[in-house]
This record gives sequence, C-alpha cells and structure tokens, in this order.
Amino acid sequence: MPLPEPRPDHTALVTGASSGIGVDLARDLAGRGHNLVLVARREDRLTAIAAELAAQHGVRADVLACDLADPAARDALPARVADLGLTVSILVNNAGFGTVGEFGTVPMDRETGMVRLNCEAVVALTGAWAPKMRERRSGAVLVVASSAGFQPIPGQATYAASKAFALAFSEGLHAELRPHGVSVTALCPGPVQTEFAEVAGAEELFANAPGFSMVSPEEVARQAIAGLDAGKRVVVPGAAIKVATLGGRYTPRALLLPLMRRFYPV
Repeated sequence: MPLPEPRPDHTALVTGASSGIGVDLARDLAGRGHNLVLVARREDRLTAIAAELAAQHGVRADVLACDLADPAARDALPARVADLGLTVSILVNNAGFGTVGEFGTVPMDRETGMVRLNCEAVVALTGAWAPKMRERRSGAVLVVASSAGFQPIPGQATYAASKAFALAFSEGLHAELRPHGVSVTALCPGPVQTEFAEVAGAEELFANAPGFSMVSPEEVARQAIAGLDAGKRVVVPGAAIKVATLGGRYTPRALLLPLMRRFYPV
C-alpha cells in the first residue's frame, strides 16, 4: 500500500533525526513532499537540518528536542505534536544506539538505557499514533531494527536482543495493521558509515567490515522509504547483508554462536 499523500496539516515524525540514517530518511520524505517533525536530543543540529530541508524541498519542518529514553519526556511528545496543529501520518522510529562488550563489562545504565530507547520508546511512540492511523485507514510506520536482530551476538548480547525485539514487533504489527490500510516495515541494515560505531565503541568492528558489505546511509534511506511505500514487511539493504541474515536465521545456534564469538571478539 502506498504512503499517505502529503497534506498541509499532516506530517512525518522522524526520531533520531539529528544524524546518520535519520537525516537521510527525513531528506527522502521531504523530497516526496511530506512535512517533517524532527525529534532528537540535539536541538541545534535538528534546527540546522530542519532549515536545510525546508529550504530545499519547500516543506514545513518542525523541531522537537526530546530524550526518548526519558519516559516523562517521551510521553509528553504526542501533546507537543498536537500543539503544532499536526497529524502524524508517517512515523519513523529511528532513534537507537548500541554497545559492544561482554555483558557485565558495559555500564549497566548504558544497557538498560539502550533497552528503553531501542524497545520501550518504539512501543510507546507506535502506541501513540498507530491506533489513530488504523482509525483513518491510512498511515505508515517504519521501525529501524538491524541485521543484528536476526541472530544472537556474543559481545553485543543486549543490542542484538533489542533489535530482535524491534524486528518481531514490526513483523507482528505488519500483519495486524495491513488489513486496515497501514503499512509497517522493519528496516534491517548492516554496517553503515554513521556515528553509530563511535557511540557503540565499535569502530574496530566497522573498520574490519568488508567493503562490499557497507551501504551508504543515503542508499539505506532510499530503500527503506521505497519499501515502506511498497508495503514491504522487512527491508534489508545490500545483497551481502541479505545473505548474512539468511545464515543468522537458519543456521543452528550450536554452530552459529561459536562463529559469532570468533567474529565479534571483545
């Protein structure tokens, strides 16, 4: 089913829109004529991006600084959007981060904060707007999961589990909401050159990733929005990562986990 048509009083809300894939997802939607509400913690960066996209594409671009890992701040977001006089017709759950290290060696507040952002915030924001899309029989939800969500990863146990949750949540909603005119797509990229590796402390892992497995954030965003527009259940950008996800899903865990442990030394 296609994306909703752009309307002056409707908007696409993009979380994690201050850098990386989030910027390019917003850029692609603006290029299709959709207004934007950009959400992240860094208001200065959001403001600069909003001004650029509004000038380039002639759309309305609003900025709402918010720490989505803070339940009180997150729960106030729907009312802040309503105060702008806008209806969210497209929701992009992109905000998230990862960690690298054996469980117990990474600060526990980082691990639990990651679960709040990668899982809890996705459920809360989708719960705020998807039921209204269902009532209108029109809308779209993109959840940025990861190729990491197709298998457990020693050394990134919590991150991979959080993305497995995001993937399963999206696939379930896809089946629930598709009959009601709402598209739900999980985006599962592999390595992408963004700030993710620096935040996760995974620069070495990304540096050692084969060049053929890398996909640019612009291409990831293009495939994601095209897949959402086509009503796809899952989008995995890049042929190499598509093959890898098949292995992650279907290789017996007794064989897979020792291989993953060698590939992800921590």
